[in-house]
This record gives sequence, C-alpha cells and structure tokens, in this order.
Amino acid sequence: MTDRIHLNTEIKSSELVQSLVKGLSVIKAFNQQRPSMTLSEVANVTGFTRAASRRFLLTLVNEGYAKQTDKQFSLTAKILDLGFSYLSTLDIWHNAKPLMTALVEQLNESCSAAVLDGSDVVYVARVATTKRIMSITLNVGTRLPAFATSMGRVLLADMSAPVLENFLDHCHFEQFTQYTLTEKKALKAEIAQVKAQGYAMVEQELELGLTSISVPVRNNYGCGSGEVIAALNVSTHMSQTARQQIVEEILPALQLCAKNVERLG
Repeated sequence: MTDRIHLNTEIKSSELVQSLVKGLSVIKAFNQQRPSMTLSEVANVTGFTRAASRRFLLTLVNEGYAKQTDKQFSLTAKILDLGFSYLSTLDIWHNAKPLMTALVEQLNESCSAAVLDGSDVVYVARVATTKRIMSITLNVGTRLPAFATSMGRVLLADMSAPVLENFLDHCHFEQFTQYTLTEKKALKAEIAQVKAQGYAMVEQELELGLTSISVPVRNNYGCGSGEVIAALNVSTHMSQTARQQIVEEILPALQLCAKNVERLG
C-alpha cells in the first residue's frame, strides 16, 4: 500500500496540468490559521502573481468552492465535496460503522480508522463516545502526524525498508510532549517492533494523558491480498486505563473488529 504514495514522482512534468496544480495550492493555502485572506495574502502565501491568484480565486468563487466578502476570500462548505467524493468510494467504512459502533459500546472508548496521506494519517471513519479524549475535535477528514500516532505507526510498519527510510528522512518531527519520539533511530526501532507484534501503542506522545492502540486492516481479496489498507484504533485516557488492561482487554476486541471489517472488503 504505502509504496504507492511515491509513484507520483515518476510522472513527467509535461504530463501535468499546471493550472490544476496551482489551483490546488490556492485551496491548500487556507487553513485554521488563515481561514480568510485578501488577494494579496493569497499571492504571498502561494508565491503566485496577484493576477494569477485573482483568476484562481474568482474561479473557486464562481464554482461555489469559495466566497468573497469585501476584500476577504474564504472557502465554503462545498469544498468538503472533494473529500467526501473520495470517502464515498470507500463502501467498506460505511459498512464498518455498525462494527465500530458495537466496539465503542463494548469498551466505552472511541474508535477511529485512518489511511496514510503523505506524512499524515487522515481519518476516514470515526465513532466517538461522549468522553472527550483530546483537546482537538476529531472528525472524518482530520489529519494528524503519522510518526506520533498509533495508526500512523501501523501504516508505516507496512512500508518497505527503502520507502520507510525515505519517509523518515523527510519527516518533520515535532515535539508535542516530553514523551514524543523524535529521533529517527528510535522511531525505526519502534516501527520494527510494531511490525513484529502486529499492533502499535502510543502513550502520551501526541497529547498528555492520551493513549492510543491501533491494528492494521488488510485487504484479503485480489492481487493486493495481505496489503494494509488502513489502521483501526481505540483511544483512551492513560489515567483511566492501565497499559496491561489495554493489551489484555482492548487489543483483542480491536483485533476482532478489524478482522470483521476486513471481511467487508
């Protein structure tokens, strides 16, 4: 699975539609810190000329993906259609919702599924409890750094050695807490352990008090049989659940849920 993320480097630049590439750059220029921008700000962030930035912004406005209020431009909810078009093709996660819901009811802990996209994991399914486990809100489409998450390490463990080496060489390691692994050698050892044991547990590396355990979801059909297509996880408060309890009680239930999800594929 994960080797495929590097195939785009083999595409010749002459075969790319540069205007589409630039248009996507304009969309990605908007984020939580920059929810709205002027034309000049968009040009500054993207590095495009004001004239080019204006054409891209007006095209997005015309198609309903952005709006203009005075001199400020911002994205609209229609932009979510681009992500949901992808998610709608993943029938497995729509069908997996009852299985994840049953697991949440059994454990009284939140359950999520994610895939790898670049250096991040992207949530493709989530069933939450009423308990708040993170300071940020987690939803379908949420992105978190793969290196510091249990789902990310499960997905990284499926990489071939050269691809993993390349990933770690280019990864930006942020120190989220005092427990975050940011040293390449230590991460490689941890990922090797994940590969050997078949699951990943991350304790307080992304956020203090948060522990997450993840297992792979594999493709059991066709030529890609055995390939890891996603990761499934359960997150809990470290203070409420001891490590031994997570391994002895949560892990088997999570593994069974993953096996049942695989049968849906």
